[in-house]
Amino acid sequence: MTTWTSDELNKIGSAEELQIASLRKDGTLRSMRIIWVVRVGDDIYVRSVNGRTSDWFRGVQTRHEGHIRAGGVEKDVIFVEEPDADINDKIDAAYASKYRRYASIIPSINSPTARAAAIKLVPRL
Repeated sequence: MTTWTSDELNKIGSAEELQIASLRKDGTLRSMRIIWVVRVGDDIYVRSVNGRTSDWFRGVQTRHEGHIRAGGVEKDVIFVEEPDADINDKIDAAYASKYRRYASIIPSINSPTARAAAIKLVPRL
């Protein structure tokens, strides 16, 4: 696996939104979805506010690969589920801090349902 460059981390981490598309079984990309994104250390995370049953999250489960766009960065990625409670606590804090102006939505993105659908984005060669 590769890692993000400092420039990519900064651009994606500061982007308001991220566009995400997963690969279908036949290798074609699904339609892009717009979601929130956070940076925790040298990692990039997204969550499904609607949990594991949302369309885009179910699509991620097909091949665990896809494409993202955010902050001027376009990248093929691998989707890695993040079950670690300590990391999810850090993701909670990152969402609460970055999106604090949307205070009414923070409880949803940090809910147990959303935490169960946390994905780390890993750059793919």
